[in-house]
Amino acid sequence: MEINKSDFLVIGSGLGGLFCALKLSKIGKVNIITKKNIFDSNSTYAQGGIAATLDGDFESHIKDTMEAGAYLSDKKVVEMVINSSSDIVKELISLGVNFDKKENGFSLGLEGGHRKRRILHAHDRTGKEIIDKLISRCKNDKNIKIFENHQAIDLILENHPKFSMPKNNKCMGIYAYNLKKNAIETFIAAKTILATGGAGKIYLYTSNPDTATGDGMAMGYKAGLNLINMEFVQFHPTCLYHPQARNFLISEALRGEGAILKDAQGKRFMPRYSKLKELAPRDIVARSIDFELKKSGNDFVYLDISFKNPNFIKKRFPYIYKNCLKYGIDITKQPIPVVPAAHFFCGGIEVDINGKTEIKNLYAIGEVSYTGLHGANRLASNSLLEAAVFAKRAYENIKDDENKIINNIPRYYIWDYKKTRNSNEEVIITHNWNEIRNLMSNYVGIVRNNERLLKAKKRIDIIMEEIEYYYNKYKPNKDFVELRNIAIVSKIVINSCLKRKESRGLHYNEDYLFTSKNKKNTIINRYS
Repeated sequence: MEINKSDFLVIGSGLGGLFCALKLSKIGKVNIITKKNIFDSNSTYAQGGIAATLDGDFESHIKDTMEAGAYLSDKKVVEMVINSSSDIVKELISLGVNFDKKENGFSLGLEGGHRKRRILHAHDRTGKEIIDKLISRCKNDKNIKIFENHQAIDLILENHPKFSMPKNNKCMGIYAYNLKKNAIETFIAAKTILATGGAGKIYLYTSNPDTATGDGMAMGYKAGLNLINMEFVQFHPTCLYHPQARNFLISEALRGEGAILKDAQGKRFMPRYSKLKELAPRDIVARSIDFELKKSGNDFVYLDISFKNPNFIKKRFPYIYKNCLKYGIDITKQPIPVVPAAHFFCGGIEVDINGKTEIKNLYAIGEVSYTGLHGANRLASNSLLEAAVFAKRAYENIKDDENKIINNIPRYYIWDYKKTRNSNEEVIITHNWNEIRNLMSNYVGIVRNNERLLKAKKRIDIIMEEIEYYYNKYKPNKDFVELRNIAIVSKIVINSCLKRKESRGLHYNEDYLFTSKNKKNTIINRYS
């Protein structure tokens, strides 16, 4: 078994992971491991942009974030992130990121929940523009080594979490499955940074890539860490509905430029649900579409921007225009069939204002973490900003830590295969995978109730028992690890939903049609 040693280990190749790795490379050796190729992350697929206050009106951006989050956001964190936004943008530009401009400055977009235009974008592929530039820098950095096709399995801890609470434990690195060699490798580091993204694949319909199976969240849970507010799963209102299309997002920026939502009869419906119409926060828009679909029995609604100038549409949204055209949809001439899809987790592993977890030497940044920024619902385009801000803060915290060098870790750890053998039970993986995703979509979706949640809990417990049996019996492989992780995250989401006795933000429960005056976080861990 290979043992890979570095000062710093970054798991994930989205904005948070790459930005943090570049900074850490100034003070030590960095290993980046990523599940598929380095370009494959949620950040790459971010279309809309990055929200930033460039005009000095921080208060407005703070207010929009708090309102969107149903006032469950941590205001100190919100203020810190928003106040850092202009500096983050300057840093990204210094790394070569090209945001769209017009004659008098940046071309700023408008999205749901924002009072004004403050979204910096690169046409409709902002994430790709940022990630491309960061990857280029990382590949040319002599202190950074990139391991593609390596799937994180478990944290390497000084003490077993069954016998040691997180605050008394220390992270030494991770075990990772090498997909090419079909072998488990050890990665040892003085500091480990989880930047593994979200878990959209626990649902049938998602805007996320196939890699989004909640790996970091599951590892954190198994290590005994708190997962906060996992009931707040943001469904993006508009994913392309087409039998041949997978995970293709139709950016909220279209609605920012005037696109309207229509039912099957071509009638606009959002004015009935919100005075902000199509620019209401995502939870309201997604729920409104869900109500319309249940009322009509249809599978999708329409998003229409065809009344705009065709040249404007092609210039502002070239990626969406070309991709829709591949499926026979000309968005300059016809509306786009859309459906809500799981998009972003507002909850995650509990971290402090520097991205530190309760386990020593372990950090979590980006969607895998809960920082307090998003509260009960994420304001559009705040996610890339959050990832960059906490990547920088994690680096600054590590930089000042005297124990940042690998020499402080004396022991190596080798994966114990015990007496497991290779599995020939792939049908079990496929069956359970499909059952979990159907279960979550049907019982733990946009609109919930206690009866469906209790049924989901009963079923996920049985599935978990079956998965653990096979996981312990057979040698781990990519499919087994992912199945176990989506099951763990699904269980956490279900239990979090059951603990919240109100409707707030993204969590809408028909049995609690009120918002409590008590603003409490939901906490789930392996001990609870």
